[in-house]
Amino acid sequence: MSSPVIQASSAPRGQLTDDEIIVQKMPLLLGLLAGANADNLGTIRCGVVSQNKDRWETSFWTGDEFDSAHALASEAIAQGEVVKENEFAAVAVNLLGVQESITGNQSNRATAKHTGGDSQVTRSDDAGGSDCVVPGAPNLAMLLSIGGQPASAALLRTLAVTLGRFLVLHRDRQNDTRRLWQTSTMLQNAAQWQQLDDDDELLESVATCACEVLSCDRATIFLWDKSRRRLIGRPAIGIEGGVLEVEDNAGIVGEVLQSQSPRWWSAGGNDGGRVNRRIDQAQNFNTHSLLAVPMVNSRGQVIGVFEAINAKPGDHREGAFDSADVRTLTELALHAVVAIDSQRTRVNLTRTRDRLVSQAAASNPLIGNHELIREIRTNATKVAPTDLSVLILGQNGTGKEVLAQHIHYQSDRRNGPFVAVNCAALVESLLESELFGHEKGAYTDASSTRQGKFELAHGGTLFLDEVGDMSPGGQAKLLRVLEERVVVRVGGSQPIPVDTRVIAATNQPLQDLIAAKRFREDLFFRLNVVSLTLPPLASRGSDVMLLAEHFLEHFCRQIGRVVPKFDETSRRAMIMHPWPGNVRELRNTIERVCYLTTSDTIHEEDLMLRPVEGDMPQFPAGSMKHTSGGTIINLNEATREFQVAHVEAAIMACGGNMTEAASKLGLHRSNLYRKMRQLGMSTSE
Repeated sequence: MSSPVIQASSAPRGQLTDDEIIVQKMPLLLGLLAGANADNLGTIRCGVVSQNKDRWETSFWTGDEFDSAHALASEAIAQGEVVKENEFAAVAVNLLGVQESITGNQSNRATAKHTGGDSQVTRSDDAGGSDCVVPGAPNLAMLLSIGGQPASAALLRTLAVTLGRFLVLHRDRQNDTRRLWQTSTMLQNAAQWQQLDDDDELLESVATCACEVLSCDRATIFLWDKSRRRLIGRPAIGIEGGVLEVEDNAGIVGEVLQSQSPRWWSAGGNDGGRVNRRIDQAQNFNTHSLLAVPMVNSRGQVIGVFEAINAKPGDHREGAFDSADVRTLTELALHAVVAIDSQRTRVNLTRTRDRLVSQAAASNPLIGNHELIREIRTNATKVAPTDLSVLILGQNGTGKEVLAQHIHYQSDRRNGPFVAVNCAALVESLLESELFGHEKGAYTDASSTRQGKFELAHGGTLFLDEVGDMSPGGQAKLLRVLEERVVVRVGGSQPIPVDTRVIAATNQPLQDLIAAKRFREDLFFRLNVVSLTLPPLASRGSDVMLLAEHFLEHFCRQIGRVVPKFDETSRRAMIMHPWPGNVRELRNTIERVCYLTTSDTIHEEDLMLRPVEGDMPQFPAGSMKHTSGGTIINLNEATREFQVAHVEAAIMACGGNMTEAASKLGLHRSNLYRKMRQLGMSTSE
């Protein structure tokens, strides 16, 4: 047998084309069917030809070629039966619905329309004519000569049927292999898209994946700006800014958006105006084929159009998109929509979370310009990024929880929960369940499993207020959790790891409690890694007015009234008041004023400050002033006179050392000078 003549496109390295496989197997097949021996195989001449549009091509040939093969094949297909000429017999090969020849040539280009949820394959010819049903198979014919004579009709039909079925199976296998690769590639990329938060990076990755699985030059995602009736295309290669804006009814992408069904186009017809050649000219680019499909989200809403441009020639097509590409791009569009929706949801949730965190942080700011407050604020900011335990000390109402929140919102745990627990309000029998949780049936009232505060604060901060009032048993259990970082629910046995930062607070002197054996020393050292002490409000000077004005604005905004002003008498009264309840008392006072006063000015009597219970202050001898008629002066003036005398006595007792005098009075040196100026005293040497 002479060497076969193969006229087919080359396959990837290591993979045989359809023609090569047929050429290798055909002589053996012919010998079996003809009953020929090995010596007779050399007399067999066989070939397959196919029609590509208006011309015929030889797919393969074995033995000496036949000059009239194409004409004989055309006649056999036209008559639908075996025809003979000279040494050859020819018959049409039925590919059982296969729409492409073995050379990969496409005789028809189809357009899929979605009608009522079903897909109907239709054809749009090069002339832009009306849609019609695609024929079931291309024109393919087989020619055979054995021993210099035309093969019998029965033998030729048998071989043609065998060849057709073989081609169908082989093409199905190739298509399945390609579909498997495309699906695997899309799924791998889709998994990566779920991790991308940048919008441009996501769309670029989706477009790159489309170019890979469809083997095309470019791809663009057009997202629909419905309010502006525009389609925003990204990535747009060659366009300034990488963004292309078109009207939502323009071009093929506009057709897809309006019809909500795929469209594709190839050059060569009279409908070239459907493609925007101005964009091609601006980019020095030539669009010769285009495919676009709608992007529909899970709610059935069209959010845009996915476009692919310029299909590259390959084994399965001839430089134009086909129905298989429509299916592929439609599936890819579904993955892209899920990724885009997920990315938008994550961005919106992140923005909402950040806004809520900022609002929560701003709702309880650590206000104050006093030197001690500035120092506490600086140290809190330094310790916030760490996971060190913090112990906050101070009187009731000084703002220990506000300081704990300040540390939390300045830390990397700001997006986690802030959970506060008042240890003094928990009896020992409930403390373990409250902090560590319990399993269903752990005790009589445990009707369901419940997470403890440590679990609820996982990834965030747990604030233990009044930790000095915790029972000895509760202290031991707390110490174990702080050391092991795991909790075991009441009635359970499974250790649960917790990533929780602990900030404790107390108004009691823990050192004295340790000496009295009422507080564990090891727990104290575990909590007291960093210690911050809040000063009482009375020693913070002008911070009283800063806090008062902050609370005044807050409550007035809450009830919708104009913010009134403090007059001089109310300012002096607040500065002079000892504030035994500290910031909490001041807050309650201002809240009461906002609701009960109606004027635009707040007077001293509007504050309704109550005198502090206890011994009346003792004035130094001769310090009480009387009018000429012997009547005692008003209380404010008497208070001022007492403070002047008391400050003067302190300075004299310290030999004029202002630093020492300020310390004895419980003030900083600068605050003492400020107080003296408020009292009308001279601050000169």
